[in-house]
Amino acid sequence: MAKPTIGLALGSGGARGIAHLGVLSSLHKHQIPIDMIAGSSMGALVGSFYAAGHDVATMKKVAKAFKRRLYADYTMPKLGFLKGDRIRQLVHAYTFGKPIEELRIPLGIVACDLQTGEKLVFTKGSVSEAVRASISIPGVFVPQKMNGRILVDGAVVDRIPVSAVKDMGADIVIASDVSRVKKTEKAAHIFDVIMQSMDILQNELVRHQTIAADVMIRPSLESFSSSSFANIDHMITAGEEAADRMIGRIKQEIENWEG
Repeated sequence: MAKPTIGLALGSGGARGIAHLGVLSSLHKHQIPIDMIAGSSMGALVGSFYAAGHDVATMKKVAKAFKRRLYADYTMPKLGFLKGDRIRQLVHAYTFGKPIEELRIPLGIVACDLQTGEKLVFTKGSVSEAVRASISIPGVFVPQKMNGRILVDGAVVDRIPVSAVKDMGADIVIASDVSRVKKTEKAAHIFDVIMQSMDILQNELVRHQTIAADVMIRPSLESFSSSSFANIDHMITAGEEAADRMIGRIKQEIENWEG
């Protein structure tokens, strides 16, 4: 009997993207196979580590050691505050320097061409370069130059890359949406201003879009900031609990699928 190909779309959300680890943990716990992944911004970072073969336990350890100072390679703010070299090197190391097409799980990484507004989905080439492009939050990171293009955060054009993973061949798409705006956010740093503005803009755009995922997982993350990695355990737990609540629905989608 044929089985459906299951794709996972990991959305943007800054630090709240850590909740994707909880989603992955739940899917693994309930033996839901993941045949391909598409990620935007933080979703691309998490997705690249998982696609490279790291288990969730290892990724949790990396997340807990992840502090702003580890990736904050400041530069004169002409095009962005952070050069992004450190985080690119981190991704290169944890994905073993492999190109995207040699990862354990097929991966699509979403970025935006700043000059044309075009959405790009990288399924081949350097993982670290593509992820660096996908996380290039405008105003925070210096845009990434690739193949003559100037690239910024994938969330600018596709916050939850459901269409990307469908184009990769997924029959059933599970999406993880971690970009819920913190209701009582108080900006203490310019990063907070930029991230909160991006959150508001993206949520307003999504209100007018139909995200055609078969199953949408939305962890309760309103109490967490998109620019702070201070509550990692709680965010992971929120992701796992949200995915646990949707397992019955996921299994039903798989059972009802007709190839």
